[in-house]
Amino acid sequence: MSTKRLCNEDYNDYSSTDVTPDGSFPDGLSNFSSPSSYQRFGEANGTTWWQTLIHLLKGNIGTGLLGLPLAIKNAGIVVGPVCLLLIGIIAVHCMDILVKCAHHFCHKHQKPFLDYGDAVMHGLEASPFSWLRTHSIWGRYLVSFFLILTQLGFCCVYFVFLADNFKQVISAANGTTNDCSANETALLAPTMSSQLYILSLLPFVILLVFIQNLKILSIFSMVANILMISSLIMLYQYIVWDIPNPNHLPLVAPWKTIPLFFGTAIFAYEGIGVVLPLENKMKTPHHFRIILYVGMGIVSVLYLSLGTLGYLRFGANIQASITLNLPNCWLYQSVKLLYSIGIFFTYALQFYVPAEIIIPAAASKVPERWTLCCKLLLRVFLVCVTCALAILIPRLDIVIALVGSVSSSALALIIPPILEIFTYYSEGMHPLIITKDILISLLGFTGFVVGTYESLLELIVPTVFNATAALP
Repeated sequence: MSTKRLCNEDYNDYSSTDVTPDGSFPDGLSNFSSPSSYQRFGEANGTTWWQTLIHLLKGNIGTGLLGLPLAIKNAGIVVGPVCLLLIGIIAVHCMDILVKCAHHFCHKHQKPFLDYGDAVMHGLEASPFSWLRTHSIWGRYLVSFFLILTQLGFCCVYFVFLADNFKQVISAANGTTNDCSANETALLAPTMSSQLYILSLLPFVILLVFIQNLKILSIFSMVANILMISSLIMLYQYIVWDIPNPNHLPLVAPWKTIPLFFGTAIFAYEGIGVVLPLENKMKTPHHFRIILYVGMGIVSVLYLSLGTLGYLRFGANIQASITLNLPNCWLYQSVKLLYSIGIFFTYALQFYVPAEIIIPAAASKVPERWTLCCKLLLRVFLVCVTCALAILIPRLDIVIALVGSVSSSALALIIPPILEIFTYYSEGMHPLIITKDILISLLGFTGFVVGTYESLLELIVPTVFNATAALP
């Protein structure tokens, strides 16, 4: 029996920046007669469990990690870590729901694998509502829409992050020394605004996204990983040293900042889009759920430790990215530069997903001789859109909370529980499971509405001190 899986011609895995696997349909797959006998088949040249774990960690660790200390401040030193842990548990549970539902439909429809959009489409086909069944294709469109929104939102965050960090390094260049004993980075020279820094990055980002070859992008991804890991090691080394007495920190923050905490926290758990693509590419996909819990356990420990220790270390002075709190010496200025360069390269990988959804469909409508020109112009246009949005919302904390509330909450919390209900309702579900799914979706929807409202309100009428905006 072949151990490879079919890559059917209609399958477009837009949730991943890796190449979709090719292969043939397993000979015995059609002989399975019950869900209990169904088994996932890996491909011979698929990823090992170790490679899958690394990809899972990479898909969940980014700029959201560096914003978690401010998120803890927005919730309180007690409420913040507890709620972050709860959101993490719920987010990982929703990832597991997505995998379980995809397995169910793979067996039911005799398909080797499904992506997120396929799973939601088949879930609507199985729903008890006839209107949803006849319009099930909109499930795929809905996931694609939120996926585009999420990925372009990440790109906006990257623009603001790069601008803030480069601005601080350049402003302090004349006063940067080898003495790392100071607690803060003092900006000694006036400099241009964050918006101008964002605009100055635009030509370099446009040149970066012209690279369309995934093999070349994977090299940039490896470089980005090395730079970001090195930066995190130095960052941890600094924040665990000389933590002050936390007695003055509030146990519970004002209620108006809680929605900002929610948006940042759910933004950090950004990896649900890569769950099914990673599972689809494994040699032994039946081991994926173990890897999912191990990997996300490591991610949650990293989130909790950096968020809590970062807030304990810097207290009320914590900024939108913890890198902006590092002292004015060359060692920690290099941390900002290394992480920023890693994020710059990561932009191309995040941009790949919406580009592969939007650009081929649009380019197919123009004459063939204009196809290449059209594709490049669309890439420039999409980058300019993310740049313009970043200029309009130059506050890193707000843009993270807004992206998390609007799009990440839908993909990570709202859709998976509803998918589980539609998938198994006709087969009989325990009332407690239905209640659990409804509560999770309501939590996600509440965070979506309140988080979006408070983020926009904070953008229009700032009430939370923005240390980044105060920089010269």
